Amino acid sequence: MRRTQLEKGYSLIELLVVVAIILLIAAIAIPNYFRSKMSANEAATVNNLRGMTTALTIYALTFKECGYPNTLTKLQPASPPTNIAASLLEAGMAQDAFYRTGYNYSFRLLGGVGDCTGAPGNDFEIEAKPAILGRTGMRGFYVNTTLVIRGDADGDADALSPPI
Repeated sequence: MRRTQLEKGYSLIELLVVVAIILLIAAIAIPNYFRSKMSANEAATVNNLRGMTTALTIYALTFKECGYPNTLTKLQPASPPTNIAASLLEAGMAQDAFYRTGYNYSFRLLGGVGDCTGAPGNDFEIEAKPAILGRTGMRGFYVNTTLVIRGDADGDADALSPPI
């Protein structure tokens, strides 16, 4: 009695060819996935920096006696908005240091007191560094009172880095 191909199964060579094809496809797809993920992280970071600078500018214009705040917690949600909680940023971003979309963010007030009792805050900086350079992002970002977002491929941007 003759056995058909379905009855006797696949040979070892056929299975190895299928596994080799799957590995080849994975070798092409996985690096592309990581590159696109890093690109998405960088785009989200730039967008977050734009939102943060917009919130800081609105705060400084609304509360002229305060200028820029001495801490981002003053931009957290509240009802009604005040100079202590202005409802300009979501709670996760209304912190002086936080992690989001593969980047570590840090905020510092550089000039003035910014507490609404002393000299108005007149200069700030926000820095966003990739949590793992080459894995979560390829560039670091920086923005200050000029509102120009700057990026640097070494992951550590500053005021002298080129604008993006």
